[in-house]
Amino acid sequence: MNRLRTILAFVLCIAISGSCVKEKLNLAYNKQDDSIDKYINSNLQEGMTVTQNNGSSRLTRVQGEGEELKEDGSVAFYYAGYTFSGSISASGLFATNHEETAQSANWNLTDPDYSILEMNMKDARLLEGVRNGLLGVKPGEECEILFSGKYGFGNNTFGIIPANSALAFKIWVVSVSNE
Repeated sequence: MNRLRTILAFVLCIAISGSCVKEKLNLAYNKQDDSIDKYINSNLQEGMTVTQNNGSSRLTRVQGEGEELKEDGSVAFYYAGYTFSGSISASGLFATNHEETAQSANWNLTDPDYSILEMNMKDARLLEGVRNGLLGVKPGEECEILFSGKYGFGNNTFGIIPANSALAFKIWVVSVSNE
């Protein structure tokens, strides 16, 4: 009987510990969401729009024209990806195919690829936060898509990106196709 109580107490401790870790992570994601909202509100200017979709926030700085990207469409774009901790800065840049951004961040890559990225919205390589943020973009649009680590790489470290990092992507939409 004592052995059974010991086992039950151990299982209960593990369950409580797991619950605390999950609660801490949710608090961290909520803090990231608050930081994103604060950033957007402080950068929002006349003519800009904000779109919220399933955990992603899109601040459109330059409005596009034409067809909106749909869930099963494809989009061609330039991007710059940043870890986000209250602001978007060159020190947080982790990837880009936008030559001007790379140059201004003093990136010296051996074999840079500044070609347009073309992605189908159903492509599994597309981060959930980016996918949610791209939905509805139009050709010519310039925007920033921001989201908590929950919609990025989650609990996984990816290259130089720490686990559970909030991310921001500057996006320059070239074309949209919903065929």
